[in-house]
Amino acid sequence: MTVDPAAAVGLSVTVAATATALALVPAATLAWILARWTFRGKALVTAAVALPLVMPPVVTGLVLLRLFGRAGALGRALAAVGVSVVFSWWGAVLAAAVVGFPLYVLTLRAAFEQVDARYEAVSLTLGVPPAQTGWRVTLPLALPGIAAATALAFGRALGEFGATAILAGNVEGRTRTIALAVYALQDAPDGDAQVAPLVLASVALSAVALGAYELLTRSHRRRLDLDGD
Repeated sequence: MTVDPAAAVGLSVTVAATATALALVPAATLAWILARWTFRGKALVTAAVALPLVMPPVVTGLVLLRLFGRAGALGRALAAVGVSVVFSWWGAVLAAAVVGFPLYVLTLRAAFEQVDARYEAVSLTLGVPPAQTGWRVTLPLALPGIAAATALAFGRALGEFGATAILAGNVEGRTRTIALAVYALQDAPDGDAQVAPLVLASVALSAVALGAYELLTRSHRRRLDLDGD
């Protein structure tokens, strides 16, 4: 078996970046609601959001396959407009986004909760609508925390394996990410030589993502401390 390391690395980065970008708005919206609103069933919503974080990724992949497969309700609806998710690049993106979504929401929620709500209260008393207050006050103050959450979610999406294997398969040049390429090479006669650059690339990309998360988290804390002073 021959695997193109450059293709696997490029595909992994593209899938992770796309999944992270597509999940940003819904994750930020839900995180802000959980951080600022009090409502009935909030604990259940939080538990539902965190569910893919504690479930085995393979189980998450099976659930997605049932939903987006040809026999699934969402799969049939997408097939009607000519879109196929199973065993496609979009399937890899969807799997990475769903598995990383809980971590995204929880980290973003922490970033919003660290912003002093008094700033928002002052803005509201000045007659600024809640939506504009969130855009002009909350988001700028939470921006480094949002960037940190994005870096962490990207790192999680980069290492996704189980759900991707079930939903998107292991198709060379289309869905074979670094994790799937390493798995495929385990049984290959010359697999060890091909695995080495993939492992190095994975470690390097993960280190960059985690380093960015740490730096941005520290920046966010320092900024909030200065604002508090």
